[in-house]
Amino acid sequence: MVRVRRGARVVSAVLAAVLGASLAGCSSTGGKRAEDERAAKAAGGRAAVDTPRWTFAMVTHSGAGDSFWDIVQNGAKQAAAKDNIKFVYANDEEAARQSQLVQSYIDAKVDGLIVTLAKPDAMKDVVAKAEKAGIPVITVNSGSAESKAFGALSHIGQDETVAGEAVGEELNRRGRKKALCVLHEQGNVGHEQRCDGAKKSFKGELQKLYVEGTNMPDVQSSIESKLQADSAIDSVVTLGAPFAPTAVKAKEQAGSKAEIDTFDLNAQVAAGLQDGSLGFAVDQQPYLQGYQAVDLLWLYKYNSDVLGGGKPVLTGPQVITKKDAAALQEYTKRGTR
Repeated sequence: MVRVRRGARVVSAVLAAVLGASLAGCSSTGGKRAEDERAAKAAGGRAAVDTPRWTFAMVTHSGAGDSFWDIVQNGAKQAAAKDNIKFVYANDEEAARQSQLVQSYIDAKVDGLIVTLAKPDAMKDVVAKAEKAGIPVITVNSGSAESKAFGALSHIGQDETVAGEAVGEELNRRGRKKALCVLHEQGNVGHEQRCDGAKKSFKGELQKLYVEGTNMPDVQSSIESKLQADSAIDSVVTLGAPFAPTAVKAKEQAGSKAEIDTFDLNAQVAAGLQDGSLGFAVDQQPYLQGYQAVDLLWLYKYNSDVLGGGKPVLTGPQVITKKDAAALQEYTKRGTR
């Protein structure tokens, strides 16, 4: 994944390299026959639409090595291939640098932008600049509350407060009394909404624990220390799939009996659900977020369509337990769930 660490010169160099990459594929619409034709053309590496070769850029707040965003990209790339779109991607967990990357794509005159609003205040001005430049914007994953106000066509993702409430309700069903919500990125509004939503619906006590998500040893030691200090904690909720196995290790080292639960899904989480080391996961379908973002931008460029009248298009939450894990493992291994 592309990252930016030094100023505008580096951003320009990164952008030039990213814009040099492209994807080809296929598209069609409607029905079983159309789907078969689309699959056949994809296998042949040919686009199935004759719309122009537009360039869509996605810029996220992802840190390095986050498998969640690999899945988002997989969905976006598949839709790009289907729709004859050149898809480019860049990311930076630091909000100012994410904004700088978006500005670089505006300067490059891309045909559409997909952005995350994990730290919306830092992104507001640059999204407005994109709109002023006539570049349609769709937001994904985070920032549903700010998306429309900032001028985006639509937001694709889950309502994080609703997702948090689903976690609280599931903890209630499991008879949990004291939960620890682990936030791995300070300042991320979506993370706060998840924990606050869980606290709202959970009948027990919920505490927040802030950790440095880019430092897994720190994540493990922080959770371990908390569990050792408070044996009443009977559930740990992580806010991303990569952190769930680390929480399991922390639990084991602390000698705790707490259940480990998580937001998001990947192959490790599916395996953990199946072997019982994890209790449940809340899936927001990241593949669908990437796929729909590209597809909806194409529909807007091609036909001026806006799905949902500009209201958020929800991709979750879906609570997944052991009974679901086996069926989903095939999809997690191929990087689509």
